[in-house]
Amino acid sequence: MITALTRTVAKLLFLPSLMIAVATLVKGYADVGDGFTAGVIAGLAVLLQVIVLGRDEVERMLPLRWAPRLAFAGIALALLDALAPLAFGQPVMTHLPPANVKPIHLGSLELLSAVVFDVGVFLLVFGFSVAAIDLLGRASPDRLP
Repeated sequence: MITALTRTVAKLLFLPSLMIAVATLVKGYADVGDGFTAGVIAGLAVLLQVIVLGRDEVERMLPLRWAPRLAFAGIALALLDALAPLAFGQPVMTHLPPANVKPIHLGSLELLSAVVFDVGVFLLVFGFSVAAIDLLGRASPDRLP
């Protein structure tokens, strides 16, 4: 049974969960970033909302129907970042800037092409997981085994 306390706690946990996902995306475990783990954390935050609040209420707060487009944008961004070096005669997945060039800093974050790849992976994982959650949430109970 879902109580008012459960609903309140779920709502209070949503934004901190997304903040942890963004922090993981930006810094990861070893200062590079971790798009996959960040996508899983953000997807679990949405899953908690759907389980506690219900799909219809979450759909009013978040546009779940955009999730497949996010996944597509993520895979397109990751592939573009991975294959872009081919246009310059370099191997696939060659990250820029090269080792001998100082990268641009945004605070303590180094702006590398690896960050773009991680953002693409994040969008792919988050979009796919939210789309799967939405699909399961839309399934009518009489069709489930």
